[in-house]
Amino acid sequence: MKSTIFSKEFIKNLILSKESKTLDFKLEVSSSSKIARTLAAMANTEGGFLIIGISDQKKVVGIDVHEERFMIERANQEYCQPKVKLKMIDFLWIDEDSKENEEETWILIVEIQKSNEGVILYKGNTGELRHYIRIEDQTKLFAGI
Repeated sequence: MKSTIFSKEFIKNLILSKESKTLDFKLEVSSSSKIARTLAAMANTEGGFLIIGISDQKKVVGIDVHEERFMIERANQEYCQPKVKLKMIDFLWIDEDSKENEEETWILIVEIQKSNEGVILYKGNTGELRHYIRIEDQTKLFAGI
């Protein structure tokens, strides 16, 4: 899988960017089922980045990376057919502007590869297979042509 270099500058630029077809922010993964739709949709469109540990106000709040990794892996294993090719990077965020660096603040960057092997289907809780794509900053069910 061709990968991106994750420098501090690259991450800062991502966080300053707006959500888009190729970029999504989450405070945390609350549902493996829901995040699987995003993984499949990004893989079915252009690939992209999912950054976990960022609030809606674009504040880096941090996460338990082990828990979030588990949720992403579970989502990919249980709900994506075939599995999405992805890379996860634990990133220690250091805010140079803040004097309060008492606790380590970690974020998780998930790089999602565009699927070159056909459509990634989302397997719902009832077993139905659905095709999701990204349109602008939203995950949508593909309605066909």
